[in-house]
Amino acid sequence: MNDFLKLIEVFVSGTTIWVYLFIFFGKILEVSLGTLRIVLINRGVRSVGSMIAFFEVMIWLILASSVLMGFKEDFLKGIVYGIAFACGNYIGSWLDDLFAFGLSSMQVVLPDMEAAKQAESCLRANGFGVTSLDVHGRDNDRAMLIMTMQRKRLQEAISILEHQCN
Repeated sequence: MNDFLKLIEVFVSGTTIWVYLFIFFGKILEVSLGTLRIVLINRGVRSVGSMIAFFEVMIWLILASSVLMGFKEDFLKGIVYGIAFACGNYIGSWLDDLFAFGLSSMQVVLPDMEAAKQAESCLRANGFGVTSLDVHGRDNDRAMLIMTMQRKRLQEAISILEHQCN
């Protein structure tokens, strides 16, 4: 292991484009893993989140030490590290949207029960579970649909309500 770390130390002490790319893509990977780890732990998948944490910290140790070593002589490494951190946050949030772990809840208020029955029928035809209620507002009565679904299906439900049920 010491030989591997010494090899990395020699590599990152240089100033070639490969060093900057190593720092850039390594930091993006580390921050994206951190975002994914947080999402998984918040969703109750603690064991996978903990395994990801190990790799995240190992990558961080290698990258941070490579940037801090000779930081004053090569400030560009710090700039690349900072830009990669920002990019990693963006990519991590994109991955969260892509995987869309968890559940979403949606409440839809419609003008009357007839509109609610039509929307309910469209949604159920597409595999959504729907609960409909008569609701009483300040000025008039309306209908409400309540749904709980996989988060990755939220946009599909919205699209169905906006386009197919009108």
